[in-house]
Amino acid sequence: MSLPDPFPIQPFTRPAQAEVVVPGSKSLTNRALLLATLCARPVTLTGALFSEDTQLMAEALRKLGFSVTADAAAATVAVGDQANAFRGGECELFVGLAGTAARFLTALCAAAPRGVYRLDGVPQMRKRPMKPLIDALRSMGGDIRCPGQEGFFPIEIHARGLAGGPISLDARESSQLLSALLMVAPLCRREVELTLTDLVRRPFVDMTAELMVQFGQPRLTWEAEQQIRVPPNVAYVRPTGEYRIEPDATSASYFLALPLVTGGAISLPGLMPAGGRSLQGDIQFGDVLADIGLTIERDSRGVKVAFAGGKRRAVQRGFSEFSDTFLTLAAIAPLLEGPTRISGIAHTRKQETDRVAGMARELTRLGQHVIESDDALEIQPRPLRAAEIIETYGDHRFAMSFAVLGCHDLHGNGQPWLSIRNPACCAKTFPHFFELLESVRQKTFAP
Repeated sequence: MSLPDPFPIQPFTRPAQAEVVVPGSKSLTNRALLLATLCARPVTLTGALFSEDTQLMAEALRKLGFSVTADAAAATVAVGDQANAFRGGECELFVGLAGTAARFLTALCAAAPRGVYRLDGVPQMRKRPMKPLIDALRSMGGDIRCPGQEGFFPIEIHARGLAGGPISLDARESSQLLSALLMVAPLCRREVELTLTDLVRRPFVDMTAELMVQFGQPRLTWEAEQQIRVPPNVAYVRPTGEYRIEPDATSASYFLALPLVTGGAISLPGLMPAGGRSLQGDIQFGDVLADIGLTIERDSRGVKVAFAGGKRRAVQRGFSEFSDTFLTLAAIAPLLEGPTRISGIAHTRKQETDRVAGMARELTRLGQHVIESDDALEIQPRPLRAAEIIETYGDHRFAMSFAVLGCHDLHGNGQPWLSIRNPACCAKTFPHFFELLESVRQKTFAP
């Protein structure tokens, strides 16, 4: 479906009432794709995400010699032909703006036994942090060259396997740097003794570690908070030949927050089922919404959230461990009672765009008083001002977060008051987001 650009958001004039099925987790899909390539036998991922980021990852794996058979309608991806990969020669890989694909493929190619691999992305990808990962792989014996600016894409890898041994890593700018190293560490010729030179956001690392266990690896040994040991020569295996991907907790954040904007209730099957345990740290965002006033009920099918009215309380929270969701909170902060303070987000200045500065800029254009520091935003609500266009800076999370705010019936007449620039940027992780949001609005009006 082609969307107009800019795209006007149609407000809800009744409380939301719908069931929403969100796509599979991007973080889990790309991690599981990589781990499936490291198994000796074929692995099928079910519930997989089909988006720009995961398709870039899948296409790169095909170029490396793996078979990757995708069925978007069934949400399955089958990975096979592991024995035919990395046969040597030269290979060009394009990662777009996909940070997971960039970091994971860099580590995978460095660990390959042979071949020359050239990796590049869009201009913005050339600004995203890679140097700590490159330096760590070099210290493990990897031959990685930077034809442009040292420590950034594009890069050229002359593969010869990795030795392992003691290494250090500064992963404060992205936990993906550490996750990439951990997943290839079992391929090294000797034990990896990894020392973190700065604190790392643990939820995504814990996700990686748990996924490695589910693919046959022993649990990682953490010595204090700064040292990790990974034994060598332990084969990856998925005995059932299948792995189920959870619904994406970050994508769910928009629909979890929607009732706080429109009133009503939303059910999300498969998300946070009672008795279940999620691998995704962004599930913590539900606790933030509960503090604001959202009612959350879990059963064996998933979760139901509701807001029947009353106060929407402002919150002050650190988001360092689930920072992809901070934009969702920031976008609805104008509707809350009192100042909202969001901290622990300095690293998001080096993601798809400078998310801290961009959010401050767009909220100010909507009439809000925003205090910006390096690591935090404080949003002091003022009467909302209609905006012809919200800039997204090519960042999918800006588009989806402000779309939720746009569902607020600002003028009380159901007329759009907010439009989203470049709605197609949501293809990165949630290609059908706007269609799904409109379907929720339509269901709200169904008899």
